Amino acid sequence: MDWLKASAAEQGRAILAGLISPLEQAEAYLDAATRHPYGERIYARLTPSRARAEAVAAHDRARAGLRRGLLDGVAISWKDNIDTAAIPTEAGSRLLQGRTPQSDAPILSAAVLHGLVCLGKTHMTELAFSGLGVNPMTATPPNSIDQDLAPGGSSSGAAVSVATGLAAAAIGTDTGGSLRVPAAWNGVVGFKPTTGAINGKGVVPLCPRFDVAGPIARTVEDCAELFAVLHSEPAADLAGMDTRGLRLMVLDGVPFDEARAEPVAAFEDAVSRLARAGARITHAAPPCVAEAMTLAGLLFSPEAYGIWRAQIEAAPELMHPPILERFRGGQNVLAADYVAAWTELDRLRETWRELVAGFDAVILPTVPIMPPPVERLLHDEAFFTRENLLTLRNTRIANLLGLPAISLPTGHPACGIMLMGRAGDDRALLTAAAAAEAALR
Repeated sequence: MDWLKASAAEQGRAILAGLISPLEQAEAYLDAATRHPYGERIYARLTPSRARAEAVAAHDRARAGLRRGLLDGVAISWKDNIDTAAIPTEAGSRLLQGRTPQSDAPILSAAVLHGLVCLGKTHMTELAFSGLGVNPMTATPPNSIDQDLAPGGSSSGAAVSVATGLAAAAIGTDTGGSLRVPAAWNGVVGFKPTTGAINGKGVVPLCPRFDVAGPIARTVEDCAELFAVLHSEPAADLAGMDTRGLRLMVLDGVPFDEARAEPVAAFEDAVSRLARAGARITHAAPPCVAEAMTLAGLLFSPEAYGIWRAQIEAAPELMHPPILERFRGGQNVLAADYVAAWTELDRLRETWRELVAGFDAVILPTVPIMPPPVERLLHDEAFFTRENLLTLRNTRIANLLGLPAISLPTGHPACGIMLMGRAGDDRALLTAAAAAEAALR
């Protein structure tokens, strides 16, 4: 068995059984990342000394029968906007070149406490403000399915590190789709927890009222285990999950506007398989979704620009023009309009909560388009802007409505199906996703 491509949970169980060693696994991942032809485009920097020290400690605990949990000794990657002590954390931006935190982010400290091994920091979109994963200012990871296509972002290197077998799993962040988009385009699982469920201290901010860290992995079980580590709680029990009776609502309307044929066909096929497995499927298009989407321009860019204005305007030449333009899109939004938009969004969130109370999950295509070619994105700014907005259109729904959401592979290349749960009920969503995953395999 190729243990480098086994799920994080499978590796944890193999460590427990004495089949693999945490130290040998860490060395194998470090060697694979160093030898990979695109390793330097996936990892911004490896942390070999740290990884070996943590792996040795995990190895010793395993031999002494003192493992700290299922994932003790499992090696994962971290997005380069999550602080690591004495290791540069630059958030994919030349504006932050050389930024070196003095301490780990609390979520990284929690992972270390549970025995996870830090392999290194993965490349990402500049300051996490694009869903395409294209970053000519630092590096653009290759899409694991086709190296000429966009990898998805902003947690681009995170998803590619998992899909290419250079990490057992990854921790990234999501503001408008940054975990789920690259997961879908690279054929893995990406889970966005409810905003506020994970400690955001020590994570370079984009829009704190939307930002949340979460896992990208090979299975829902991995995501549930990693969420439990980040959230400091026992993992959800996914054993014996059954699709029969699962209540799913297909979100019609907005998610299919201008959608391309391939992701729609993949989604319809996935829905058919879920129905054959016993899920109860309902269709609806609540107006509150379209209403919420009209507020996005008044909420994301103003918050992002308000946080980064000083650094951006001090050296705008250090930014890729489409990303710079996206930040500057928030500079002329009135404070009164921003406040009014949040007031309206809070009302729409309550409306949504009442409408979907009877469903286990709401389902839709993760991304309505296929990954576009990197070269055209780099040389056609209008194309970049249009494709980026479409890329994030479906995933942003969950961010606006404050929901946990997870993207699962459909079995069709670069096409995911997204399940959105109830705000604050992340464990229930993971349980439903495990059932759906079993039906879709």
